[in-house]
Amino acid sequence: MKQLTVKETAKRLLDAESAYILIHRSPDGDCIGSGYALAEAFRLLGKKARVLCSDEIPKRYHFMLPELMTLEEFEPKLIVAADVADEKLLGDALSEYRGRVDLCIDHHISNTGYAEELCLDGKAAAACQVLYEVLREMNVPITREIAVCLYTGIATDTGCFMYDNAGAHTHRIVAEIMDAQPDIRYAIINRNMFTVKSMGRMQLDKILTELLESYMDGKCMLVCITKELMDKYAIDESELEGIAGFPLQVEGAQVSVVMKEYEENVFRISMRSADWVNVSDICQTLGGGGHIKAAGCTIEGTAEEAKNVILEAVAKGMAKQ
Repeated sequence: MKQLTVKETAKRLLDAESAYILIHRSPDGDCIGSGYALAEAFRLLGKKARVLCSDEIPKRYHFMLPELMTLEEFEPKLIVAADVADEKLLGDALSEYRGRVDLCIDHHISNTGYAEELCLDGKAAAACQVLYEVLREMNVPITREIAVCLYTGIATDTGCFMYDNAGAHTHRIVAEIMDAQPDIRYAIINRNMFTVKSMGRMQLDKILTELLESYMDGKCMLVCITKELMDKYAIDESELEGIAGFPLQVEGAQVSVVMKEYEENVFRISMRSADWVNVSDICQTLGGGGHIKAAGCTIEGTAEEAKNVILEAVAKGMAKQ
């Protein structure tokens, strides 16, 4: 793996005639934003690009998708991963690209270095922030489509700019995006991303409150969502997006753990930190990773078995820190 500068990354992209852009499974605002912003930049330059994801893009993000996407078949000259820290996160549908990624653009400090070349800024709030720097070096104009993607990616990965990762540099970049496209209704994007909820999601919040479990004198709050529970309450998978930080709303909570069973006895774990706990370190001990305050991993076993493994890791992690 070779580490590239922003300037070197820009040249690498400019030299490519076409690209497949891979984003991670269970796509969020940042990977969708960085993937489609880069694809739009390619199209502006007269190149071919297609975004590939193992899972469907959630409906709430469809406003970021271009009206006309490249559907024609082509052999990509470059395979790029955007906001993908580990090739395992590509998911089963994109498993054929494992070991074939030419370039990764990322901001996760836990990036495994799986790509041939890596443009990584671990201090950036989002992959969209890194990509903005690259696009500026490429002299790509910040069109309305690109601005919507970049803004949404940065906003969602900073919790609408409430997280510590939204520093001065991040705010300056967002201001430049807004200056480039002042007519976009950014407040509406924020409302749709952070305030508006479906009736099902409103009901889900009530259920989650009832499911909250407190550990370590209230410093760790945990929610376990099993397939049985989802079937019982007719919870749609898409309604689970964005719940990772829900348990941190409890006063005194330092670590939030959300367990989601996506296959029988296989749980995807999302951890969030309110302040001083490094959840990336904790998740790395469980084969995962991420950011200091937002990380994840996968645990196999029954709900109780997975819960015990996680709580033990959290307790050890908090004791060390």
